[in-house]
Amino acid sequence: MDFPVSIKGVLIIDGKALLLKNERNEWDLPGGRIELGETPENCLVREFQEETSVNVKIKEIIDSYLFEVIPGKHVFIVTYGCELRCNFSPKISYEHQEIGLHAIDDLQNIHIPVGYARSISNWTKIRTI
Repeated sequence: MDFPVSIKGVLIIDGKALLLKNERNEWDLPGGRIELGETPENCLVREFQEETSVNVKIKEIIDSYLFEVIPGKHVFIVTYGCELRCNFSPKISYEHQEIGLHAIDDLQNIHIPVGYARSISNWTKIRTI
Protein backbone atom coordinates (compact mmCIF):
# COMPACT_ATOMS: atom_id res chain seq x y z
CA MET A 1 0.00 0.00 0.00
CA ASP A 2 1.32 3.42 -0.96
CA PHE A 3 0.38 6.59 0.85
CA PRO A 4 1.69 10.17 0.92
CA VAL A 5 3.76 11.61 3.76
CA SER A 6 2.58 14.85 5.33
CA ILE A 7 4.76 16.92 7.65
CA LYS A 8 2.76 18.99 10.18
CA GLY A 9 3.82 21.60 12.71
CA VAL A 10 2.59 22.59 16.14
CA LEU A 11 3.05 26.28 16.91
CA ILE A 12 1.85 27.62 20.26
CA ILE A 13 1.25 31.37 20.56
CA ASP A 14 0.30 32.72 24.00
CA GLY A 15 -0.92 29.28 25.11
CA LYS A 16 -2.97 28.70 21.95
CA ALA A 17 -2.38 26.41 18.98
CA LEU A 18 -2.29 27.83 15.45
CA LEU A 19 -4.81 25.88 13.35
CA LEU A 20 -6.25 26.10 9.84
CA LYS A 21 -9.75 25.04 8.80
CA ASN A 22 -9.71 22.74 5.75
CA GLU A 23 -12.30 21.85 3.10
CA ARG A 24 -13.66 19.02 5.31
CA ASN A 25 -14.49 21.65 7.97
CA GLU A 26 -11.79 20.22 10.27
CA TRP A 27 -9.14 22.19 12.09
CA ASP A 28 -5.76 21.23 10.68
CA LEU A 29 -2.15 21.78 11.64
CA PRO A 30 -0.05 23.81 9.19
CA GLY A 31 2.02 21.62 6.91
CA GLY A 32 1.78 19.37 3.90
CA ARG A 33 3.35 16.84 1.63
CA ILE A 34 7.09 16.52 1.54
CA GLU A 35 8.65 17.00 -1.88
CA LEU A 36 11.33 14.80 -3.41
CA GLY A 37 14.78 15.81 -2.13
CA GLU A 38 13.36 17.97 0.67
CA THR A 39 14.09 17.42 4.36
CA PRO A 40 11.08 17.26 6.72
CA GLU A 41 12.29 20.44 8.40
CA ASN A 42 12.62 22.35 5.11
CA CYS A 43 9.20 21.07 4.04
CA LEU A 44 7.61 22.41 7.21
CA VAL A 45 9.30 25.82 7.01
CA ARG A 46 8.09 26.09 3.38
CA GLU A 47 4.55 24.96 4.21
CA PHE A 48 4.20 27.39 7.15
CA GLN A 49 5.32 30.20 4.84
CA GLU A 50 2.94 29.18 2.05
CA GLU A 51 -0.10 28.55 4.26
CA THR A 52 0.24 31.24 6.94
CA SER A 53 3.10 33.62 5.98
CA VAL A 54 4.63 32.74 9.36
CA ASN A 55 8.36 32.07 9.70
CA VAL A 56 9.11 29.19 12.10
CA LYS A 57 12.08 27.34 13.53
CA ILE A 58 11.65 23.57 13.69
CA LYS A 59 12.56 22.21 17.13
CA GLU A 60 11.92 18.47 17.40
CA ILE A 61 9.73 15.62 16.26
CA ILE A 62 6.63 15.02 18.36
CA ASP A 63 4.82 12.08 16.79
CA SER A 64 4.25 9.96 13.67
CA TYR A 65 1.29 7.81 12.71
CA LEU A 66 -0.86 6.56 9.85
CA PHE A 67 -4.05 8.63 9.53
CA GLU A 68 -7.18 7.69 7.58
CA VAL A 69 -8.21 11.08 6.15
CA ILE A 70 -11.38 9.73 4.57
CA PRO A 71 -12.46 6.08 4.34
CA GLY A 72 -9.84 4.19 2.34
CA LYS A 73 -7.41 7.14 1.99
CA HIS A 74 -4.42 7.12 4.33
CA VAL A 75 -1.63 9.62 4.93
CA PHE A 76 1.48 9.10 7.04
CA ILE A 77 1.66 12.09 9.39
CA VAL A 78 4.83 13.35 11.09
CA THR A 79 4.42 16.21 13.56
CA TYR A 80 7.12 18.60 14.75
CA GLY A 81 7.16 21.21 17.47
CA CYS A 82 7.90 24.71 16.15
CA GLU A 83 8.85 28.12 17.50
CA LEU A 84 8.15 31.53 16.05
CA ARG A 85 11.17 33.21 14.36
CA CYS A 86 9.72 36.71 13.97
CA ASN A 87 6.59 38.75 14.55
CA PHE A 88 3.33 36.84 14.45
CA SER A 89 1.12 38.27 11.71
CA PRO A 90 -0.45 35.28 9.93
CA LYS A 91 -2.21 35.48 6.58
CA ILE A 92 -4.40 32.69 5.33
CA SER A 93 -3.70 31.13 1.94
CA TYR A 94 -6.16 29.88 -0.67
CA GLU A 95 -5.66 26.34 0.69
CA HIS A 96 -7.75 26.88 3.82
CA GLN A 97 -11.03 28.51 4.82
CA GLU A 98 -10.03 30.02 8.15
CA ILE A 99 -7.06 30.55 10.46
CA GLY A 100 -7.33 30.56 14.23
CA LEU A 101 -5.64 30.30 17.59
CA HIS A 102 -7.27 27.72 19.85
CA ALA A 103 -6.71 27.22 23.57
CA ILE A 104 -5.23 23.82 24.39
CA ASP A 105 -8.01 23.11 26.91
CA ASP A 106 -10.69 23.76 24.25
CA LEU A 107 -9.44 21.32 21.60
CA GLN A 108 -12.02 18.71 22.61
CA ASN A 109 -14.74 21.24 21.67
CA ILE A 110 -13.64 21.74 18.05
CA HIS A 111 -13.58 19.44 15.02
CA ILE A 112 -9.90 18.37 14.98
CA PRO A 113 -8.40 14.93 14.23
CA VAL A 114 -7.42 13.15 17.43
CA GLY A 115 -3.79 12.74 16.29
CA TYR A 116 -3.37 16.49 15.84
CA ALA A 117 -4.88 17.19 19.27
CA ARG A 118 -2.51 14.60 20.78
CA SER A 119 0.51 16.23 19.09
CA ILE A 120 -0.53 19.66 20.39
CA SER A 121 -0.94 18.29 23.91
CA ASN A 122 2.40 16.46 23.77
CA TRP A 123 4.25 19.54 22.48
CA THR A 124 2.72 21.64 25.25
CA LYS A 125 4.01 19.12 27.84
CA ILE A 126 7.49 18.96 26.23
CA ARG A 127 7.78 22.78 26.22
CA THR A 128 7.08 22.99 29.96
CA ILE A 129 9.73 20.45 31.00
